[in-house]
Amino acid sequence: MSSTVKDLTAGTAGGIAQVLVGQPFDIVKVRMQTAPAGTYSGMLHCAGGILKNEGPLAFYKGTLTPLLGIGVCVSIQFGALEYSKRYFARQNVLNGRGGPDGMALGSGQLFVSGMFAGLANGVVSGPVEHIRIRLQTQSATNPVYAGPWDAMRKIYATNGIAGIYKGQVVTLWREALGYGIYFWAYEKLMQREMAKKGIRRDQVNPANAVLFGAAAGYALWAVIYPIDMIKSRMQTDGFSPSTGQKYKSTLDCVRTVWRTEGLPAFTRGLGPTLIRSPFANGATFLGFELASRVLNNL
Repeated sequence: MSSTVKDLTAGTAGGIAQVLVGQPFDIVKVRMQTAPAGTYSGMLHCAGGILKNEGPLAFYKGTLTPLLGIGVCVSIQFGALEYSKRYFARQNVLNGRGGPDGMALGSGQLFVSGMFAGLANGVVSGPVEHIRIRLQTQSATNPVYAGPWDAMRKIYATNGIAGIYKGQVVTLWREALGYGIYFWAYEKLMQREMAKKGIRRDQVNPANAVLFGAAAGYALWAVIYPIDMIKSRMQTDGFSPSTGQKYKSTLDCVRTVWRTEGLPAFTRGLGPTLIRSPFANGATFLGFELASRVLNNL
């Protein structure tokens, strides 16, 4: 089995773990981000309203799309990340840097590798998250879409591929900046642990993968949360003025939200995100690291 196939397979394991752990928190975050100001007094009010009005299964509404899509997305992330890391390692070996195998990458190399992973992932994550958000925010009593496939079919029929990729510009900004920081933080913590104890990567305690993943998740959201809020607004907006379109562009969305709702709008829904982050990101890296170890021993 080639290194690329192993990376993609291990990434899929990490993505599935991420969705199963993080989805209930994600729906609360999206509802708070996209609801009019004053709809919810806080995270618990939002979660309680979902539970009361829609039942416990509502916390996994729209899960099929991310379970399939995020599995692919995280697979692409790790595949692109590891490919880029190997590229830089070869350059390091040629230049006598990064240790015997060149894999002790510098901060700039790790950040660029993360950006590459984010951009590669964004091609898939944009439409996947768009469909998920449409399903998460639609009415429970009078839904527009019967499921992810129905949503894709209807959106494509009326708005074409541009409709499927609505909000893609801000998605790519989010992915590039966010995953540059995300993977830089995780890999630096891994490097520190290996250097401190003189061990190989496959000897690092799995519990540390969870802790490092949690820390990387917080670094990610510290950078991208306002961008993510704009993405959610763009992806729940109407497709045209006749269907309730509020924002003409990403920049228009930023200006409109700032003018009408102020700074608090850019951090609305941050609570469930910060609670979700250590569990979802810890599960992602744990899934990836354990799957990688199994595949490397085959």
